[in-house]
Amino acid sequence: MKLNNLKDPQQVVDYATAVKTGLGNNQGLFFPAKIPQLQNIDGLLAMPTLERNFHILKPLVHENIADDELRKIIAATYAFPSQLKTINQQTHCLELFHGPTLAFKDFGARFMANCLQHFAQQQSGQSEKITILTATSGDTGAAVAHAFHGLNNINVVILFPAGKISELQQKMFTTLSDNIRTVAIKGAFDDCQKLVKQCFDDRPLVQEVGLNSANSINVSRLFAQVCYYFDALAQLPIEQRSQAVVAVPSGNFGNLCAGIIAKTMGLPIKRFIASTNLNDTVPRYLQDGVWAPNKTVETLSNAMDVSKPNNWPRIEYLIESGQFDRELLTGLAVDESQTANTMQQLHQLGYISEPHAAVAYQGLQDSLTPDEVGVFLGTAHPAKFKSTVEDILKIELPLPPAIAACAQLPDLSKTIEPDYAALKQFLTA
Repeated sequence: MKLNNLKDPQQVVDYATAVKTGLGNNQGLFFPAKIPQLQNIDGLLAMPTLERNFHILKPLVHENIADDELRKIIAATYAFPSQLKTINQQTHCLELFHGPTLAFKDFGARFMANCLQHFAQQQSGQSEKITILTATSGDTGAAVAHAFHGLNNINVVILFPAGKISELQQKMFTTLSDNIRTVAIKGAFDDCQKLVKQCFDDRPLVQEVGLNSANSINVSRLFAQVCYYFDALAQLPIEQRSQAVVAVPSGNFGNLCAGIIAKTMGLPIKRFIASTNLNDTVPRYLQDGVWAPNKTVETLSNAMDVSKPNNWPRIEYLIESGQFDRELLTGLAVDESQTANTMQQLHQLGYISEPHAAVAYQGLQDSLTPDEVGVFLGTAHPAKFKSTVEDILKIELPLPPAIAACAQLPDLSKTIEPDYAALKQFLTA
């Protein structure tokens, strides 16, 4: 399957090139012109998870990855479950935080790392030089760092907004050393994304350090996330699947894009809700048709503090090309008091949630009809936001071993201004 550059129609590449390149010409995103259709969805949903994921991913990557290698990559990627947890008779949370860094991004980061290592080793039988440059608003950093930590000939540089992610989120990727380097940018996440794009526009730099990105701009991340939407419906009773409404906590919009790809492939999700915090560019756009990003504001759901979501052009393309019905997507912005109140409501129902999942749950509360079944995505373990959860719910939250192990380690990150020259010097040092 070929992938087009959404900003440069003349640039058409295969999956391997898209994964190794990250961004296309003119900072364009790679994306399939036509999403493949899957047959016998009921049969797929009845399969064991790894076998189902093979059939989902094969039409997306088969030109570059042989079946036996794809099965190995899938086994290494999906070594932990996505679990549908019932909240009440009508509502369920798809928990995506049972991986090594306790966040949904473990799926995409591990899939990309396994694919990239496979492609690098195919290059004349030797691993070529690769530098992964990525920006994180919270969970991407840890997922990418742990997925690539210790891989030969792959260096990783992670940018994050200084002082704007939780301390425990930060410790999970700034304490590793070896081939992982981390940079605190004195600015917002949007400043980090801007710096990443500037680096990819510098073609000599791209060639010099073998630049690639592990953000959700890399299409491998999206493809990996498609699979757990199938997991969600597979865990629902058959008679409820066609009435499933999925609410996605949305920041950079890669997660929602993956869900829409799943729907386009044939998964019978009824509709989607894009739930954001006060950084509400997309909900406003869906309502009035005007793309007008405001200045990014800090919120309780900090991983969604994004005003200019990079993945929106992919969703826009699926709508404009007629592959996805715009009427099946609604947007909702949730303010800070609503987020806290919703966390308390969930706690009263016996479920401990962190702010991002609460934002998604609120999306269901605002629009779910009596004949529908709601699924909201739990994207991170509540302990990653320990102080916030404890303050709002008035409880004491124990640290899982994965977080406790790094909580006392020294932070190894370097702090710089949001200045391209300073970042370039750091990358080439």
